[in-house]
Amino acid sequence: MTETIQGSIYDYPKYYDLLFGSDWKAEFDFLDACFPKHAGRKVKRVFEPACGTGRLLIKMAKSGYEVGGNDLNSKAIDFCNDRLERFGYPRSTVVEDMADFKVKKKFDAAFNLINTFRHLPTENAAQSHLECMAAALNKGGLYALGIHLDPTKGERMEEESWSARRGNLAITSYMWCKGLDRKKRMEHLGITLDIYTPTSHKRIVDHMDYRTYKHAQFKSLLKKVGAFEVAAVYDFSYDIDAPHKITAESEDVVFVLRKI
Repeated sequence: MTETIQGSIYDYPKYYDLLFGSDWKAEFDFLDACFPKHAGRKVKRVFEPACGTGRLLIKMAKSGYEVGGNDLNSKAIDFCNDRLERFGYPRSTVVEDMADFKVKKKFDAAFNLINTFRHLPTENAAQSHLECMAAALNKGGLYALGIHLDPTKGERMEEESWSARRGNLAITSYMWCKGLDRKKRMEHLGITLDIYTPTSHKRIVDHMDYRTYKHAQFKSLLKKVGAFEVAAVYDFSYDIDAPHKITAESEDVVFVLRKI
C-alpha cells in the first residue's frame, strides 16, 4: 500500500540529497574547471545560495575549498551542517533568504546550478538576489547560475523524470508543467517523489511556482544590477570545452557571471 504525503520535497533532506546528489561529479568537475578558466582571481572560498543539503558543498570542502551557503529550509541546513561537521568541517551554512542576506567575509566564487533562482517570484526579488551575490563576491569572482530558459522557438520541455538509488533505498521523481502564465511570467509545476524500500512505498506530492525567463528578460535583469559581466555560457552537459551559443530554442543553460 502506498503512503501519500502532501508536502514539500525540501522537508525530506535525506531523499532530496539522494535524488539530486547522484549527479554531483559532472557538476563538481565543471565548477572546478570553470573557476581557473573564467575567474579574475584565485578561487579559495566558495558560496552556494539556496544550498539545500549541500550536496556539492561537501565535495568542495573535501577538495580543499572553504565553503559557505544559505537556505530558507532549516531541515536542509541542519542536514548540511551535520554532514560538514561529521567530516571535520565548520558548520558554515545558515538559514537565510537568498534575496536578502550579507556575508561576513567575501567569497571568490559562487554557484546555483539547478534552477533554484527561479523560485524568486518577482523581478525585485531576483534583482535583490543578484545584488546580494555581487556584494558577497570579491572583484573578479564568479557566479555560475543555472537557469531553464523559456524558449522563443520550438517545443518547450513539459516534463522530466529521473531516478537514484543507494542500497535498498530507491527514489523516482516526476516533474510536469501544470500551467504556464507568460503574462505573469509564472510556471506552475507538479512534482512527485516515489520512495521505495524492500518493504514500503511512499509518495511525496508537491507543487512549485517558478518565474519564467526568456533570454532577453534575463539580460535585462543583469543590466539593472550592473555588477556582472557574462564570462561564458554553457548548457547542462557541463562540458567546460564546449561553451553554448544561446539560440531561440535554448532551454537549460549556465550563465558564468563575473563580478566587474
